[in-house]
Amino acid sequence: MKTKLFTSSALAIPVALALSACGGAANSAGSPGGSASTGSNATCPGGEIKFGIEPYEDPAKLTPAYDVLAAALSKKLNCPVKVQVVEDYSAEVLAMRNGTLDLGEFGPLGFVFASQKAGAEPLVSFATADKKLSSYSAGIWVAKDSPIKEIDDLKGKSLALGSVGSTSGDVLPRFGLRGVGIADSDLKMDYTGGHPEALLALKNGKVDAAEINTQTLATATAAGTFKQDDFRRIWASDTIPNDPITVRPDADPAFKKAVKDAFLNLDPADVAKVGAFLDVTPPGPMIEVTKDNYQPLFDLAKTMNLTEKNL
Repeated sequence: MKTKLFTSSALAIPVALALSACGGAANSAGSPGGSASTGSNATCPGGEIKFGIEPYEDPAKLTPAYDVLAAALSKKLNCPVKVQVVEDYSAEVLAMRNGTLDLGEFGPLGFVFASQKAGAEPLVSFATADKKLSSYSAGIWVAKDSPIKEIDDLKGKSLALGSVGSTSGDVLPRFGLRGVGIADSDLKMDYTGGHPEALLALKNGKVDAAEINTQTLATATAAGTFKQDDFRRIWASDTIPNDPITVRPDADPAFKKAVKDAFLNLDPADVAKVGAFLDVTPPGPMIEVTKDNYQPLFDLAKTMNLTEKNL
C-alpha cells in the first residue's frame, strides 16, 4: 500500500531533539603520500576540511566508504578531509550551526532544519549512471506469514523504527500511520537506534513490523543478512531525493565553488562505495542540487508543523 507523503492536513509528530555534541568515528584523508596542504587558504580552511556524515548506517561500515570519497576530494583540493560520523541527526545540525563542520551530508528532512537553523547550503548529491538525482523510499515490513496485511492492521501492534529525526526511519512511517487514522498511542513504537537495528528487530521476531527503507534493504540483501522472500512490505512512501552534501553558509565563496567543482569531477568509482549504502543503482557521478530539489520536504515539515524541537 502506497501513501502520498506530501499532501495531508497538519500532523504534529512529537519526537524529542537532543542537541548533543558531535560524536562517532573520525578519520582524516589526505592526498597520496600525505602531500595534502596543511596551510590555511581558500580551499583549505584551518588546514583541513571537516566533513560530517549523518549516522544512517553503522559508523564502522560508513567510515571506510566515506574515507574513499574523502581521499579523492582531498586530492582534488590538496587539503586533508576529516570525516566524522556524528552521534545523531540533531548533533549534525548543531555542529554546522556552531561552525565546527565545513561540509555536512544530511538526510532530506534533516537538511530542512540544517537549512533553516544553520543556513546549510546544498552543493551536490548522488546520481545514477544516467546522471539523474537518485532517490529511495521508506517502507514498513512484516514477516511473510504475519496476519498483518496492510498498514491499517498495525493498530495495537509493535513497530520498530530507526532513529528519532530520521526521514525514512521515523517521520515518514509515522506520517503514513497518521494518514490511515493510527495515532502514536495506538501502537507500540520501538526506536532501535538505526535502520539496520530496526531490520534486525523484525528478523529476530522482536516486533510485529519494522521500518526498512530501500537503502537498508539493498545493503542487507547484498550482504546476505536479509531474505526478502521471508518478509512482506505492507506500505511504501513516495520516492525521496537522496541526501544532499552541504557547505556552511559563512564559508569563503572560493571554497564553496572549489568544493562543488571537486565533487562534480570525482570519478564515479570514488563515490560508488558510499552510493552502495544509499541504494544508488546503477551508480554514477555526483550532480549539483539546490534547495528546490528538496522543496517537498520543506512542504512536508510545514504541513506537519514540524520544528527542530519536534525532530
